Amino acid sequence: MKRIMLGLALCAAVVSAQDWARAKVDKSPRHREWITVKYGNRKVETFVAYPEAKTNTPVILVIHEIFGHSDWVENVTDEFAAAGYIAISPDLLSGMAPKGGGTHELSSSEVGREIGKLPPDQITADLNAVADYGLKLPAAAKKLFVTGFCYGGSQTFRFATNRADLAAAMVFYGTPPDKESLARIKTPVFGFYAGNDQRVDATIPDTITNMKDLGKFYEPVTYEGAGHGFMRAGEQPDPSPANAKAREEAWARIKKIMSSH
Repeated sequence: MKRIMLGLALCAAVVSAQDWARAKVDKSPRHREWITVKYGNRKVETFVAYPEAKTNTPVILVIHEIFGHSDWVENVTDEFAAAGYIAISPDLLSGMAPKGGGTHELSSSEVGREIGKLPPDQITADLNAVADYGLKLPAAAKKLFVTGFCYGGSQTFRFATNRADLAAAMVFYGTPPDKESLARIKTPVFGFYAGNDQRVDATIPDTITNMKDLGKFYEPVTYEGAGHGFMRAGEQPDPSPANAKAREEAWARIKKIMSSH
């Protein structure tokens, strides 16, 4: 719990109103919808964005930041659909609000508190259920990618230790699990890191060593001058040149990875 709350404090400044992100999503020509994925007694509210495609397309599971399922998360999920993939993003805080809702019924301080309470096994089960739902969609090709940002980047790395059928995992400025867990990974892992983010960057050398020792594929790229959260910060109005450049280069790399795996 303390580690999660520290991550909340350091991950980035509290996300302010994201009217720009909401506007981008609302203007999207693509089909988007909220659905409920059910398993056991649990219901996971999930955002799905579909590409404009003539054939079935792979699925990418998008894991939100520590700030919950924000407008920007809807936006970036839709951007994966724009790139040609069925993009599906669960609200891991589903059911955590006092009235049974998720992120949108919680204040920013409550999001941080509740996300720290999420049981790891529940997170894995949520992600598996949503991934399975996505792969069963009639328009889906049977290929699954995963990505996530900040908290979601760490959860992406952890999910790769628990899901064997991933085509690739793309970790954005997230920390790794322990070496024992890394040994279970069966998919290529691609890291996207900010040059001005030593809290996370300090973990990269050991991760390189551990993944190499285990015979696993791990390819980290660091974008110099960028700050933690550059995929969001590089898109918001008046971004720093370094964050905007990192975001642009990261998107080019994403598309290359997904087209070749």
